[in-house]
Amino acid sequence: MLGVPAPNPDLTLSGVSWTPTAPVETDPITVRATVHNGGTAGSGATDVNFYLGDTKVGTAAVGALAAGASTTVSASIGTRDAGSYTLSAKVDEANTVIEQNDGNNTANAPGPLVVTPVASSDLVAAAVNWAPGNPSAGNSVSFSVSLKNQGSVASASGTHGITLTVLNGSSVVTTLTGSYNGSIAAGATTPAVALGNWTAANGRYTVRVVLADDANELPVKRTNNTSERPFFVGRGASMPYDHLEAEDAAVGGGATVIGPNRTIGDLAGEASGRRAVTLNSNGAYVEFTTRAATNTLVTRFSIPDSAGGGGQSSTLSVYVNGAFAKTLPLTSKYAWLYGAEASPNNSPGSGPARHIYDEANLMLDQTYPAGTKIRLQKDPANGTTYSIDFVDTEAAVVVPNPGAGFVTPSGFTQQDVQNALDQVRQDSSLQGVYLPPGDYQTSSKFQVYGKAVKVVGAGPWFTRFHAPDTQDNTDIGFRSEASANGSTFSGFAYFGNYTSRIDGPGKVFDFSNTANMTIDNVWVEHMVCLYWGSNTDTSTIRNSRIRDTFADGINMTNGSAGNTVSNNEARSTGDDSFALFNATDNGGGEVRDNVFENLSATLTWRAAGFAVYGGTNNVFRNLYAADMLTYPGITISSLDFGIPMNGFGATPPTQFQNVSVVRSGGHFWGNQAFGAVWVFSASKIFQGIRVSDLDIVDPTYSGIMFQTNYVNGSPQFPVADTVFTNTTITGAHKSGDAFDAKSGFAIWANELPEPGQGPATGEATFTNLTLTNLTLTNNTTDIQNTTTTFTLHRN
Repeated sequence: MLGVPAPNPDLTLSGVSWTPTAPVETDPITVRATVHNGGTAGSGATDVNFYLGDTKVGTAAVGALAAGASTTVSASIGTRDAGSYTLSAKVDEANTVIEQNDGNNTANAPGPLVVTPVASSDLVAAAVNWAPGNPSAGNSVSFSVSLKNQGSVASASGTHGITLTVLNGSSVVTTLTGSYNGSIAAGATTPAVALGNWTAANGRYTVRVVLADDANELPVKRTNNTSERPFFVGRGASMPYDHLEAEDAAVGGGATVIGPNRTIGDLAGEASGRRAVTLNSNGAYVEFTTRAATNTLVTRFSIPDSAGGGGQSSTLSVYVNGAFAKTLPLTSKYAWLYGAEASPNNSPGSGPARHIYDEANLMLDQTYPAGTKIRLQKDPANGTTYSIDFVDTEAAVVVPNPGAGFVTPSGFTQQDVQNALDQVRQDSSLQGVYLPPGDYQTSSKFQVYGKAVKVVGAGPWFTRFHAPDTQDNTDIGFRSEASANGSTFSGFAYFGNYTSRIDGPGKVFDFSNTANMTIDNVWVEHMVCLYWGSNTDTSTIRNSRIRDTFADGINMTNGSAGNTVSNNEARSTGDDSFALFNATDNGGGEVRDNVFENLSATLTWRAAGFAVYGGTNNVFRNLYAADMLTYPGITISSLDFGIPMNGFGATPPTQFQNVSVVRSGGHFWGNQAFGAVWVFSASKIFQGIRVSDLDIVDPTYSGIMFQTNYVNGSPQFPVADTVFTNTTITGAHKSGDAFDAKSGFAIWANELPEPGQGPATGEATFTNLTLTNLTLTNNTTDIQNTTTTFTLHRN
């Protein structure tokens, strides 16, 4: 027999409205709603929250209500920008009142809240441009600004002043001024106004534009007359975090700065800059002083493997400004490989170790300003030894829900996310899935098909996919079909569970025969690859971070054309960090017309930072490669690896522009010693190569090595139509190790063949080649070419 329900209140809402009923942008708006207690008992005090879309804009207190009573409450939400808003109210959202029914606590206004623009001009900097768009130090950068009147009336006539300031932090680097003369109609945009030039220097800057107030512009419309944009000068990626090396930080308590050396499997040799800090005794610490605000911490570290392999877990203490803040969890599960260099495994008995570092990340409890001291310290509770390579600090901010047309998963499971993707696919009124902050458990690939879909996370610090921690080598990520061409994937992280290389699975984005895809602001660790594209066209991968993979970071092949890979950083990849491979085994035609720009590749533990294997009119520019452990910073090769492949097209040529290669080159495949740049003519035609503004610093064995592949004692294709312009090579010294005879050359036409091989063949031309200077970084030998088969032309 069922009992009688206990008396309880039941709060409902009605009459959601606003005043004034037809507001303009300058009108303060008041929102209101009527709360009714339709239950059988009185209600205690609570509140009503008001929302515009998904954004809470106000709260009103609700006093105690007797059963059957009603009250109207209101809240001021200030002025609002012109637009159309969905107004809703939610009573007792915190569930402080026990009710008969919590499902009826929300109500919407009967129609949109429409805010009308005031009669005013509204001038903004519509376009702030600089040329070149990706400058390097020493370039003369020209700046221009276009003005737009996004108001409802024309601007005043006369002069509209423009001031552009380049800032380094709070310091003014340069100030440029200009003006536009004449009235600007409502909705119109002016031609670009040239403001002048600045000689660029490496660094991260802010470009601030201030527009003079217009006489027809009401004060409420002047807040956007000042705007700012980030501006980066240099080679490599401009990422949102600040990088601090441990060897440059303060150390104490018995901490030791180690290195430099270039030994694989060594704590210094596998660290960035080939130096690190060890914390081997209680009280040992390394302390970093932040240069920018941060609420996060990333640490590259090494702790010992377990005795039988497979890793161990530990912790490290984090102090902020001298006070204990948090414990940083660490594991060596994803590091420490052993044995054969080309196919290492997780068993310590297999041979020498390599890939001994990993990264850990931590969200701090608050945002700390520049100048904060963050200390990593071994305390008695931290039960092992530690090597610290560097930290990254970043002020991470949640990306909000884009709003109308986006659904959110009902939970954080694999099926919850797939259900949301399917809902979008089946509903023509929906455009995407928003993934709110949370840890998402994923065990397989998400399937995207049927139409273009936007998958938007709250940012990679907040929306995080995790492979099962009870498994190894789980194939997770996204697979998309051509029916979803035009899809976007942004603002999330993927933390895999790969502990060894498995060719085939393990690519977060495993795309084939797709086009017009965008991957933006994605963070990937412990996978095989971030992206593998076969015949993928006109797509963009940008602003992403790739760390500790077991193969390539990004590889495009089989006819991939017209793609842009821009502003990404790869650290510690297990194959080429960024690669183009002109294979034809899966169809697709020529790999051509791709742009790889503003990229950083560091600490690659197998293969190169940047690699191109054939193709036509592919451009690599503004690149930074450092601390390659076994291979060159750049590989330019026509080797087919036994796979059907085309070589290099003659025109338009393959181009490398504005490149720095630092502390790179290494040994692999037994006795092969690679230069910082490897030019390898092999099984397909080698031609149409243009390299300009290349700086090679402190190579491990040689600066540029030319090599030719031989089959049955005969060379394959020679190096042809290859031109280097504005090349500087310094610090090519004798290595003093087992490969000393193959070291110390700035430029080397390899005459020391590997077994079954022979000397380099062909020719290359250098214009404006710099090989010596007045410092101690002179090369042991500038040019080593004892062959009769290779010719170096120097202009």
